[in-house]
Amino acid sequence: MDQAVSVNADPDMPSDSEGRSSRWRNWTGFWLLGLCNNFAYVVMLSAAHDILNQQGSHNSTSPTPSTVALDVEDGKISRYDCSPVSTAAVLLADILPTLMIKFSAPFFIHNLPYGFRVLVCVATAIASFLVVSFSSTMWISVLGVIFASVSAGLGELSFLSLTVFFSRDVLGGWGSGTGGAGVAGALLYSGLTQAGLSPRNTLLIMLVIPVAMVISYFFLLVFPPSFPQWKCREVESVRVKESQSRQPLLDDTDEEEEREKGAEGVFIMSACEDKVTGPLTCIEKLHITKGLLRFVVPLGVVYFAEYFINQGLLELLYFPNFYLSHAEQYRWYQTLYQVGVLVSRSSLCCVKFRRIWALSLLQCVNAVLLLLSVYYQFLPSAWLVFVIVLYEGLLGGAAYVNTFYFISKETGDRQREFAMVAASVGDSLGIAISGLIAFPVHRYFCSL
Repeated sequence: MDQAVSVNADPDMPSDSEGRSSRWRNWTGFWLLGLCNNFAYVVMLSAAHDILNQQGSHNSTSPTPSTVALDVEDGKISRYDCSPVSTAAVLLADILPTLMIKFSAPFFIHNLPYGFRVLVCVATAIASFLVVSFSSTMWISVLGVIFASVSAGLGELSFLSLTVFFSRDVLGGWGSGTGGAGVAGALLYSGLTQAGLSPRNTLLIMLVIPVAMVISYFFLLVFPPSFPQWKCREVESVRVKESQSRQPLLDDTDEEEEREKGAEGVFIMSACEDKVTGPLTCIEKLHITKGLLRFVVPLGVVYFAEYFINQGLLELLYFPNFYLSHAEQYRWYQTLYQVGVLVSRSSLCCVKFRRIWALSLLQCVNAVLLLLSVYYQFLPSAWLVFVIVLYEGLLGGAAYVNTFYFISKETGDRQREFAMVAASVGDSLGIAISGLIAFPVHRYFCSL
């Protein structure tokens, strides 16, 4: 049998077999992959208001939603500056395909070679920019957003599982890159459209991003010699040594205090296991999935709260006496949120925070505060909203990067690749639920 592909069993430090140059290339490569993977997803959310306005102008000769309040029904005028369709429509098109992929992929994705997965991500990202750019109806635009969702969802679970073949520090690069995608995508879209470029031409310029993904993956990363680029990876046997064993983090018992003392170890199905084991069985996968709930549930709550804010409430937080228009205010809300995400997702080298439930609680407080502010309209200025959404992004980014860091750290070689893929469903599930709830909330406020 060929020598097994190495995984990041070393808890924190890069493998001794990697040189300094290789480690730097891998960190940079994962940073760029994180940026490229989330870029189209972020741009579609930043462009949500413009997509809805553009399709409305194609189908009507009346003024756009950004200039007048629309008649909602039976001749009544909303006190809010409402689009006829909530931006949650774009959010759902941007997240539901991702959610479907993440629910199903952990049980079959290992049959697809990594190189093939990356090419699919690149092709669907290119399709998303082209379709939305040249669309003339709402449903064609939604199809383009779906392509972006497929690309981001397949890419996230593929690249997260790919990190197990490298030293663990590449997780910091991936997390920082995904945060960078938020800032780069939202800032570039906001800046170029603010400068007078049309949304269509702005999206066409961004076709350079899928090309950068190809370069980052195929030419920048330094893969282990036996990495199966174009063939299905056979699950290698892993010898679990008794000296490495410990009680599992992802079990029902609470071993947090012992873990925080610095004990290192691996997640094993049995603390006394000291034998060669084969591929994970369905029962083992279900057991691991159950143990992951203490990570997945708080992460899902964080993302539910923040995307309920972003796609359900921010569109309604319009200040008519502010120097920015409604569309411009919405774009900069999204941009500042992404700045917060970038900062916190890049903080893994400085601070690590395991209590994700505390972050979810704080994020829910943000959601309740902004929901009340939409109803009672007590916030005096958009500047205060800017501060809140920046703080919101800090909480969301910290929850994401710390969740996957501790899963990677506290799972064993044999379980780690599956655990990283399975846990990625948490944020997408929270986002999807928030999108569904945002629809009736949007309709309620617009009917006032």
